[in-house]
Amino acid sequence: MVSMSTRFAGLTKAQAELVKHWRDCSRHNDMPSRECLDPGAIKMHLSEISMVEMSDRGEARFRLAGSGLRQLFGREMRGRLLSDLNQTTFEMWTLGLSRALDMGQPIGGLIDQGGTSHAWLRLPLRSEGLDAVVLCHDALIPNARLNAHSHSQSHKSVNIDRSIAA
Repeated sequence: MVSMSTRFAGLTKAQAELVKHWRDCSRHNDMPSRECLDPGAIKMHLSEISMVEMSDRGEARFRLAGSGLRQLFGREMRGRLLSDLNQTTFEMWTLGLSRALDMGQPIGGLIDQGGTSHAWLRLPLRSEGLDAVVLCHDALIPNARLNAHSHSQSHKSVNIDRSIAA
């Protein structure tokens, strides 16, 4: 199940920090530009971050892929097309990227994968060129960690306003 929200604030502490930075970089409720992001402000999350560029022809490519994403994909994704992924993963990524760009707002959700959940976040960025750019955060989280009422510093649940399943 994939959940999305129009006022997404993050499902994990990492996502909440990234959404806050994205909003801090926004001007007048507009999407921030890629250049506006400060890698130093989000350095704790860089291993789980990717930058995806979508061409005007609909082709999406990983321009940047953190080292932690190898666990998710089983291989290095930097420079690869999203269409190189299996069909289910490709459709999930494409839906999230398109929705974030269409809304101009952060979106994210959880995908249950048995013993773990894939927490995902898509942050659209303003682009001066022809290609659209989306900052992505993806992390595999043990379900026990999501369900436990622990005081973990790496992940916490927060309420979202509205969700849709896809």
